[in-house]
Amino acid sequence: MNTLKNKVQLIGNLGQNPEIIEMDSGRKLAKFSIATNDYYYNKQGDKITDTQWHNLVAWGKTAEIAEKFLEKGKEIAIEGKLTSRSYETKEGEKRYITEVVCNEILMLGNK
Repeated sequence: MNTLKNKVQLIGNLGQNPEIIEMDSGRKLAKFSIATNDYYYNKQGDKITDTQWHNLVAWGKTAEIAEKFLEKGKEIAIEGKLTSRSYETKEGEKRYITEVVCNEILMLGNK
């Protein structure tokens, strides 16, 4: 049960090509986002699409795979863990962000 404490699995489409950052150590970081869609019907019977955007990061070999194979619009499945962090802008404002740190990426679909 310990492996289920912080586990995220998502299937969605990439919103943009991954942003690749190479650290001083040579280790790579990939930042990207995916959209997941949920559907429901309102009182009038209209089909409503609810799109959620998820911020993702990948490190090391997973980042290298993202750099080589992922591009905007592709459908992917990911598995990882949910993390939250804060940072300060140049103007001194504190910002908070929630991200999924990817352990695995699986390419799906044709796009």
